[in-house]
Amino acid sequence: MPDAPVTTQRYISEACEDDLLKYGDSFRGAGYTKSAAEAQQRYALMLGVVREEDEPLTLLDFGCGLAHLLDYLDGEERYRQIEYTGLDLSPKYLQAAKARRPDGTFVLLDVLQSDESLPDFDYVIMNGVFNFRGHVPEETMLRYWQQLSSVAFKHCRRGMAFNVMSRLVDWQRDDLFHLSFDAMTQHVGQALSRHFVVRHDYGAYEYTTYVYRSPSAL
Repeated sequence: MPDAPVTTQRYISEACEDDLLKYGDSFRGAGYTKSAAEAQQRYALMLGVVREEDEPLTLLDFGCGLAHLLDYLDGEERYRQIEYTGLDLSPKYLQAAKARRPDGTFVLLDVLQSDESLPDFDYVIMNGVFNFRGHVPEETMLRYWQQLSSVAFKHCRRGMAFNVMSRLVDWQRDDLFHLSFDAMTQHVGQALSRHFVVRHDYGAYEYTTYVYRSPSAL
């Protein structure tokens, strides 16, 4: 059973690889259980963190998996100014991502071991990185989320988006990471930035947080 952030990261990555092995290049292979439409909704939601529309931007898809987010970007005119980079811990996912998108830029890196080689980006997106916890103890998963989100935020110049499972549900699954608002805001507000937005309005049993370096222009 994982008992440290680095070990936890490896455990979760290997669990996700099971989906790739079973379902291949599909929404199921990327970790979605309901439909391709559900995956598309999440990509749109994650990209809601981007404030600018008329200037070139760089974006890191942290835990990129099969790089389906890059497909979504290509299909949306308003995001054509975004330069995409995908990062993953899993060689299997990155091999599959490079095979299907040879035009993409991809990085194989364990940032909890060292993030010195990782450049900075305007935006960092962490989509589905923290939903699954399997047999990881809740306190260990909390430390893992705190450490990994802190490292990722170091490498964004403008903003970051991440999602987690909500505790405002009928019941909490033991294998998923349900993070309370209090625990989330305490870490984000104290360790990352006090400029953040919480999206809990899209009908799923999760919520998405946008964290910014600077306040919005009202």
